[in-house]
Amino acid sequence: MTFSSHPIAALALALCLLCTAGVSTGRAQPRVLDQLTAQNSVLLLADYQGLFAFSTRSTDIDSVVNAAVGVARAARLFNVPTVVSTITQSFAGPMVHQLQTALPGVEPIERTVINAWHEPRVRDAILATGRRKLIIAGLWTDNCVMLPALSALAEGFEVYFVADASGDYNAASHDLAIRRLVQAGAVPISWLPVVLEWQGDWARAETAAGVNAIFRDHAPALGIGAQYRQSIR
Repeated sequence: MTFSSHPIAALALALCLLCTAGVSTGRAQPRVLDQLTAQNSVLLLADYQGLFAFSTRSTDIDSVVNAAVGVARAARLFNVPTVVSTITQSFAGPMVHQLQTALPGVEPIERTVINAWHEPRVRDAILATGRRKLIIAGLWTDNCVMLPALSALAEGFEVYFVADASGDYNAASHDLAIRRLVQAGAVPISWLPVVLEWQGDWARAETAAGVNAIFRDHAPALGIGAQYRQSIR
């Protein structure tokens, strides 16, 4: 395993690039300083299908799917609008069943064009939310995540890409996609901070228990810690 093939190391690399991108490109990068909330976010999940899952080698696919399901469950908990798209199911297969279970009633928008933003139904569904913070995750990072991210940035969206819920054919493709995204002005993030920013305050009892349940299932170490804390009260 190379340094950059580890998802946390790749995220750290992305943050370094975010700090230096303005110098390397000769122009200042836009700064995104406000917090993600359940009221300002819209989520796009792209191409979590068998063909791409089988061939994801940038990190283990179990971790990628786990992160994707964690953020999908959280989006449902917080009523964050979620757009799901698949590409040519006759070729790549249906959306993985873990996400189907996490998002009951959400029908993937089927398309043939690689850039999901170029499918009018995907773009229109996102625009219809009226929200300008677009969170994207998918398979693979270097096209199914990056291309709609670049298109959304060009239209003035603030784009966050969930690095640990995305994967690629190999580590180089994933890492280079992260570099290109950061240089373009997208914000790298992992799935846990997305959920924590949506929660915002543990006094929000209407969602706190649901968040803890998601962490128990998808971030076991954190879930065990919460369970231990409750046991010693």
